[in-house]
Amino acid sequence: MTTQPTILPGTELTADEARRIVLAAQGLLGAPDRRAGVPGVLRSLGAVQLDTISTLARSHELVPYARLGPVGRPAVEAAYWRGDTAFEYWSHAACVLPMSTWPDFAFRRRHYRGRGHLWGHQVTPEAYASVLDRLRAEGPLTATGLGGAKNRGEWWDWSETKVAAERALAFGDVVCVRREGWKRVYDLPERVIPAALLAEEPDDAECVRRLVALAGRQLGVATRADLMDQYRLTRAQVDAALPDSGLVPVTVAGWGERAAKEGTWADPTALAAAPRGRHRTTLLSPFDALVWDRPRTARVFGGFEHRLEAYVPAAKRVHGYFVMPLLAGGRLIGRVDPAREGRTLVARRLSFEAGPKVTERALTAMADAIREAATWVGCETIRIEHLTHETTRAPLNALLTT
Repeated sequence: MTTQPTILPGTELTADEARRIVLAAQGLLGAPDRRAGVPGVLRSLGAVQLDTISTLARSHELVPYARLGPVGRPAVEAAYWRGDTAFEYWSHAACVLPMSTWPDFAFRRRHYRGRGHLWGHQVTPEAYASVLDRLRAEGPLTATGLGGAKNRGEWWDWSETKVAAERALAFGDVVCVRREGWKRVYDLPERVIPAALLAEEPDDAECVRRLVALAGRQLGVATRADLMDQYRLTRAQVDAALPDSGLVPVTVAGWGERAAKEGTWADPTALAAAPRGRHRTTLLSPFDALVWDRPRTARVFGGFEHRLEAYVPAAKRVHGYFVMPLLAGGRLIGRVDPAREGRTLVARRLSFEAGPKVTERALTAMADAIREAATWVGCETIRIEHLTHETTRAPLNALLTT
């Protein structure tokens, strides 16, 4: 029988200790669990954010790649959308979630139903009923199959059918466990959610308690704001759930006054032994759970400023359209804005945190990460366009061609 470690309230961690715990919790320190594969990554992270942008690859592909290496892209798709391991819902954002967490989001489904609309969109009762009737009669369908996803306006100008389908998804009257050509396939929960999970309907307090406990385990060490951001919970919800979450209060030297003021908690199992193992060297999706929270990223990684600039006007971008941080040696040491031109991976903009005084180890890490990524997406050549510091071009090109 294994005894639980005794964790004293107020345990003080150094910034390096906290950073290593965070990396281990995120599956980026230590040997990857290849047997568990992509479903294991999803279960460990708790949520994989979805986004339509595809430069190097789509974000949901990049997340398991960062942890497992060049896993086959068809295996990634199958792990998310084969119909029995995951579902899509509103979590940190639009995310793929492990099927086991279906009951935990009952509070959010009830909240949306009580609000009665979806992001201000209204829909007639007839249109809503029509979507459900069609799915019952015809089986799973995309919005196009239901009658069309868009009106004739801009891309966000959803048709009434699409609004009804998304509203039903938010309410839990329909569910998405598959995609076809990046389109959601809507289905009835009773056809795809395991009966035991579908029958489980915890109250709001229990849902939030579970999610706070999961967030603590997924983050390793987290402030109150971090716990709120992981599943988009309110301060009141987190405060009410913390006493029964199993998380323990700690302090982290170097995390600043704000973290000390609002409080910091850790997963007790993460404190039982110092994390050990190999650090992953990889490019990270800007939507990766390790970096999707900008204030937390700066706090954990010594001031590293991460920002997705895809929605920033081109003239105002600093690091590029789809900025991917470089993780190496357990630190964020650079950035790449990648693109693909045929069989060529193009680094449109590349920089190192250390500036022109970059070390040979950092140069090697960047070259290794770019080369591995290029191979994974089927690129045969690599071209670097803009470098923040031109003095790094020659040594980097030499490493990329060896």
